[in-house]
Amino acid sequence: MCGVFGIFGHPEAANMAYLGLHALQHRGQESAGIVSSDGERLFGHRAMGRVQSGFTPSDLAALPGDHAIGHVRYSTAGGSHLKNAQPLGVDYARGSLAVAHNGNLTNHEALRERLEARGSIYQTASDTESIVHLIAMSKKEELRDRIAEALKQVEGAYSLLFLTERELVAVRDPRAIRPLCLGEMPMSDGGVAPVVASESTAFDLIGARKVRDVAPGEMLIINADGVRSEFPFAPEPRKLCIFEHVYFARPDSTIQGVSVYEVRKAFGRRLAIEQPVEPDDNLVVIPVPDSGVPAAIGFADRARAPFEMGLIRSHYVGRTFIEPQQSIRHFGVRLKLNPNRAVIQGKRVVVVDDSIVRGTTSRKIVKMIRDAGAREVHVRISSPPTRWPCYYGVDTPTRSELIASSHSVDEIRSYLTADSVGYLSLEGMVESVRSIEEREGDATTARPSADSYCHACFSGNYPIPFTPAAPNKQLRMVSG
Repeated sequence: MCGVFGIFGHPEAANMAYLGLHALQHRGQESAGIVSSDGERLFGHRAMGRVQSGFTPSDLAALPGDHAIGHVRYSTAGGSHLKNAQPLGVDYARGSLAVAHNGNLTNHEALRERLEARGSIYQTASDTESIVHLIAMSKKEELRDRIAEALKQVEGAYSLLFLTERELVAVRDPRAIRPLCLGEMPMSDGGVAPVVASESTAFDLIGARKVRDVAPGEMLIINADGVRSEFPFAPEPRKLCIFEHVYFARPDSTIQGVSVYEVRKAFGRRLAIEQPVEPDDNLVVIPVPDSGVPAAIGFADRARAPFEMGLIRSHYVGRTFIEPQQSIRHFGVRLKLNPNRAVIQGKRVVVVDDSIVRGTTSRKIVKMIRDAGAREVHVRISSPPTRWPCYYGVDTPTRSELIASSHSVDEIRSYLTADSVGYLSLEGMVESVRSIEEREGDATTARPSADSYCHACFSGNYPIPFTPAAPNKQLRMVSG
């Protein structure tokens, strides 16, 4: 996942980046970083953990200048270590450069082998560093040309921000797998400061206005002369990650001009049509909060059944906690969710969630609902079965760990101990997104086709091929 944010020409650029990253915190909680520029040099601070704990007022004060980029990390390539935190910043022959990346390079292993064979020495385990090496090796004069030359050698998904002393460059891959949007922040002098972010929700917090989504394969060059758009890559079919609508993006964001919240409600309505539960006076629809809420609202509306908050989520759960005893069953889930017995007891319950991965959490949730007195528990999932891992920027388990890859829906129902399990079909999911995009989408965006989305995690149809690493290994630093 990961989240990126950039702003140019604002006197409090680092503070704005901090706020923008806070609004993107859901996209990554392992590390956070900001690099700023005062027009002469770059300044950076990176820290493990969340934005709020990683930046103090003194940290932000040490990031002067009116240009900045920031990053919140969710590790895919490279482990969860400070050395892999972004933005990555380097000094090289042509000056200083920082880069923030959302996505994943599918040819990273082969690319790294080739670059190390040429003498490149890596400081991180991140695939993003390969882009930095390629830029540094380029013979082109202009930064935009060096970036374009470098990115023509990589494969995979990327939404990238680059910062130099006097320029900010934003790039989205030609298939537009990961989101990226452009905005404007009003200034006291009547001008505007351009802002770029993974999601529009980052603009809302700082009072900026979303202008549009960055187009597939588009490069934005932002400097003192304004914002210039170029398209340096050969066009490819759009393949927006459909799981952004299912789970990744915040519901108050817009992607391709449409509300993520409305799309998720549409998923729920379609799910109620495809996987109905016989209604009666005892039927109640509850979500698994927070990601299941909009779909549950849509399901309840279509099913003409009451929507209730049958599971209450704690808002004070960190990423780690002390588990008192292994004998306390379901402690991890109960720390986050608690059943609302007044809503559940004696009811036939439809519990709506966005997806099932391994199935262990869903099994515990079903048991919690039964223990709270539910007569029946019907599980409904507002996406198709997740059968394949993602290689484009999401750290999903291996295929053997995905319960739907080796079990039928009825076997999953038996494992979850539910009365029934129903998934939204792939066709229903795609049609739900497409219909809303066609009705409400940005007028500047081409009308989507049924083939406009990456749904490899559901279908196994990967839009980008893989390049395996060469068998010979070059010089690596090792420890005993």
